Amino acid sequence: MPHRKWEIVSSELVVDSPWYSLRRDVCRLPDGSLVDPYYVRVHDGFAVIFAVTSDERVVMIRQYKHGYGEVVLELPAGALERGEDPLSCAVRELEEETGYVAPTLQLLAEFAADPTSSTGKLYLFLGRDATPTGRAAPDSTENIETMLVPIREVLARVRSGEVFVQSHVAAIYTALDHLGLLKS
Repeated sequence: MPHRKWEIVSSELVVDSPWYSLRRDVCRLPDGSLVDPYYVRVHDGFAVIFAVTSDERVVMIRQYKHGYGEVVLELPAGALERGEDPLSCAVRELEEETGYVAPTLQLLAEFAADPTSSTGKLYLFLGRDATPTGRAAPDSTENIETMLVPIREVLARVRSGEVFVQSHVAAIYTALDHLGLLKS
């Protein structure tokens, strides 16, 4: 049976703020039935950066995440601003959150962030030879601790559950695979 898209009968933005936008749709399914309401988070996506220093340490951050209500260990990351391209976002977020910069950032992958209820993509970048030559400028809501984790210990932190944010777990596995550091 072929898969068909849902028809959007009507749509309205019910929340539109710098931090969050939410759309309420009425959708007609392929069988003709209606789903009312169906909520979709509207955003341009976010960049996640797997930055490695010349001595093979990964730049990671520890910070409080209010939605989850706990402190988490993850990679530097942030939302694309309206009209911003993913690479510019990655450069900006790496420096703003950590003070680190990388001479080049390579796009490794694009993932659907949450295809059931979100329009955004995750853009994963690899940065090599990252150095602390930038200026950290976290948002007023961010209290970030920058950590340098030896690259050979990153996967152990995922496996132990210390790193558990799903998008960051996927990013770490993808980056380590790209670098040839996962055993097949």
